[in-house]
Amino acid sequence: MRAQLKPLSEQVIVITGATSGIGLATAREAARRGAKLVLVARDERALSALGDELRQRQCEALAIAADVGDEAAVQRVSADAIARFGHYDTWVNNAGVSIYGRLDDATMAENRRLFDTNFWGVVHGALAARRHLRGHGGAIITVGSVASDLSLPLQGMYSASKHAVKGFIDALRVESDNEGAPVSITLIKPASVSTMLTEHARNYLPQKPALPPPVYAPKVVADAILHAAAHPVRDVYVGEPSVAGSTFMSIAPGMTDKLLQTFVINMQQRREAEDRPDNGNLFKPAEHGVLRESPEDSGFTLRHSPYTEVMTRWNGTMDFLLRGFGR
Repeated sequence: MRAQLKPLSEQVIVITGATSGIGLATAREAARRGAKLVLVARDERALSALGDELRQRQCEALAIAADVGDEAAVQRVSADAIARFGHYDTWVNNAGVSIYGRLDDATMAENRRLFDTNFWGVVHGALAARRHLRGHGGAIITVGSVASDLSLPLQGMYSASKHAVKGFIDALRVESDNEGAPVSITLIKPASVSTMLTEHARNYLPQKPALPPPVYAPKVVADAILHAAAHPVRDVYVGEPSVAGSTFMSIAPGMTDKLLQTFVINMQQRREAEDRPDNGNLFKPAEHGVLRESPEDSGFTLRHSPYTEVMTRWNGTMDFLLRGFGR
């Protein structure tokens, strides 16, 4: 059964990792387009500040402090959203953390904690959302990465978690389609995005971590997420390097490995010594009450991805035509 998705102005949208980066940009843009929101993050002060900001824009928003790695907490989010609004239409799995360093640098406790957020957080959210959306339809949207298709050296465990997310989401989609559930399941695969990921990551490098250029603004990904909330789509590559990297890995994996080894290791290290007083947000929020989409020194970011814009518009056109033929 094809999912029939509502216009954004008629939707209730759950967003995890809502207080920074892509989640924050998505919340602000969804509010601007008239959606009701359920905002999920660990930092209660930041959540409260975001809720106040959006309510001043006449957006009806419910803020819930929860750790997506805790299955019971995610189930409470789903229940609280239904209690407040009667239902929700879209669930966005966005919360994520990273570790910079070689694979034998981090402790197993750190690696497991990363998987608790990046992988198990997606599993908890997607399964809770599907149980609810089976009844009336909707969308489950998960923020993966170009690292869902290739592995980034110095972010090996992050890449492993994004590979696991892709495998889980692909299997969930096939099972949902097989049972006829009216649920659209989308994986978003961004290239480098100017979020707080590098500042919040656990870092074992002597230098500050960096993102391989080009780097896109969080709103580019937010627009892709909100497109998928209103138009059923399987995958969305955000940024030209995402589709290029995934394509090259599939047709020339050995050559891609050489390119990653030659260029990407250096591209992920800035020419500045690491000097943070803390070391990331694996186990607790890195900052309290601070809402930031991008670092203060984010530099130049691309605000458009021609490839992504063309593909999402094409998908929207095809969806319109299919609806016209009664599908």
